[in-house]
Amino acid sequence: MQKRKLGNSDLEVSAIGLGCMGMNFSYGKPADKKEMIALLRSAVERGVTFFDTAEVYGPFTNEELVGEALAPLRKQVVIATKFGFKLDPNGGPRWIGLDSRPEHIKQVAEGSLKRLRTDVIDLFYQHRVDPEVPIEDVAGTIKDLIKEGKVKHFGLSEASVQTIRRAHAVQPVTALQSEYSLWWRQPELEILPALEELGIGFVPYSPLGRGFLTGKINENTKFEPSDFRSVLPRFTPEAIKANHSLIDLINSIAEKKKATTAQIALSWLLAQKPWIVPIPGTTKLHRLEENIGAATVEFSKEELLEVEDASSKIKIQGSRYPDSLEKLTER
Repeated sequence: MQKRKLGNSDLEVSAIGLGCMGMNFSYGKPADKKEMIALLRSAVERGVTFFDTAEVYGPFTNEELVGEALAPLRKQVVIATKFGFKLDPNGGPRWIGLDSRPEHIKQVAEGSLKRLRTDVIDLFYQHRVDPEVPIEDVAGTIKDLIKEGKVKHFGLSEASVQTIRRAHAVQPVTALQSEYSLWWRQPELEILPALEELGIGFVPYSPLGRGFLTGKINENTKFEPSDFRSVLPRFTPEAIKANHSLIDLINSIAEKKKATTAQIALSWLLAQKPWIVPIPGTTKLHRLEENIGAATVEFSKEELLEVEDASSKIKIQGSRYPDSLEKLTER
């Protein structure tokens, strides 16, 4: 697997990482734990070195899974996790608010270190910007944790350009993790130019549009109530049907390049900037191998212009989040 550096930092990771959330959180019934441990270790065998999790996934169970699976391989991998949500004190499965107070960040760091079975967090993201806590205080807290040797790199997620600049002035931001794919291209307007200017890497989550860009979802697809997509505006039957023209476009490119739709979606992202590292998630070995294969698919400048021209004529239907969740982004 090819390697990439996240921005101007010394953090080098595989060109394609692995988002671990869906293994036991947010996408219906959790997968078998032993199978997921085997999958995580298989990913390392195949050259994946970048793994993404968070305290809130579960809560806690996803970090525990990643920690158990990767403990024997710890020196070979980079593990990213996140802080910033206020969890239900009664142990409920959902977060109840935001909390990036310095004392809470430090508390989360200690818990994550234990669950991940490690003595240092390679990349520690603020999961969502907390409007009640100045971003300078957040960045300063991470700076302290880096001095203490508990964290190596600072990351932000779904932050605005203004917030990124303010944080970066206190503690250099290694990576921003936000949604980016062929069907969510908002970061191209302001985020990508700012990251390039500041030397910050970009880690797109949902690079396959939560499964939509694989071409395996249609208007007849049924989602379990425990599947997060069941409440997303873009996954109503009407929106899925309306947006299928994007799949038709990707399919046409895939046929020409003898690749799958998922590989085209991922390789298109890789072609945008050399400091972009997508983190598709999966629970299946053959999908993992398919995703890894995207790193070998290349686009010429002419091909990229053709995709740009064709995709610009497609108007995507439906919001990516319900209003209550969309408010947590771009702060």
